[in-house]
Amino acid sequence: MEKCILVTGGAGLVGNAVRRRLEAQGRKVVAIDLVERTREGLPLVACDLTDIHRLHAIAAEHPVEAIVHCGAHSGPMVARDNPYSMVQVNVVGTANMLELARIHKARRLVFCSSTSAYGDTPEGPVPEDVPLRPTSVYGGSKAASEALLWTYWRQFGVDALAIRLSWVYGPGRTTDCVIRTMIEDALAGRPTRMPFGADFHRQFIHVEDAVGALLLALDAGDTPRRVYTVTGDTYLTLGEVGDAVKRVLPQADIALAPGPDPVDEVHRRFDISAAKRDFSYAPAYDLETGIRSYAEWIAARNALDRSPS
Repeated sequence: MEKCILVTGGAGLVGNAVRRRLEAQGRKVVAIDLVERTREGLPLVACDLTDIHRLHAIAAEHPVEAIVHCGAHSGPMVARDNPYSMVQVNVVGTANMLELARIHKARRLVFCSSTSAYGDTPEGPVPEDVPLRPTSVYGGSKAASEALLWTYWRQFGVDALAIRLSWVYGPGRTTDCVIRTMIEDALAGRPTRMPFGADFHRQFIHVEDAVGALLLALDAGDTPRRVYTVTGDTYLTLGEVGDAVKRVLPQADIALAPGPDPVDEVHRRFDISAAKRDFSYAPAYDLETGIRSYAEWIAARNALDRSPS
């Protein structure tokens, strides 16, 4: 029986895009999530990441060659008031996927980690090996999952890599995102006003670049590291991001006050040289190209929502 690549979080932003890219390459994919179909109607295998018995049943029915583990509560803004669920889904769910990789002898597991694992960082460029001091349970769940990856590799030889993604934006993102807010306001003729951010840095990565990094890691040979940071290779303030939105959408009316985001960490520029060196990662989307692709997707979605059924 042909082995498959198991993708978790198949209904989510990154997991869905990973699944589509793999299928476009002609590779056999089994994508799982809590629901049975994606927004576009693509079929999924319904499974809860905390249900280890269901996971093993799926792996027995669909022999697993490798795993791309994107399934999780997908940011510090999700399940903020339910830390128990954050730990169960993100930490226990990752432990379950590592067990699946161990028992079914997967070639490699690639885990979607997050730069939220860092917490506030020292001055940049920030390498992967600085001490992690996350400030949210979400960030803590990613740091804890990375520790599990390391120990499964050291104790059991499970070939697992963690890719710390920065803020992912682009077509498919519907959760909180300042770029989405700016675009939607511009398309609707509304002004964007924020009481912070003009001088606050945030490092974005387009969803397709995030997918590219995950699949490069999936297919790389032996790597000298277990953890890699990946961004869009920009270091801009939210004010500068707003300026990029205005270059793409000249009707945008965006004004931000100075000051940090009160619910975000202070991240200095991340060093992504290890990913560039070890699996030839290079972002394909500059910020304006990425914003344009996102704006086109949002406009098309708005038009579809307005069309008579």
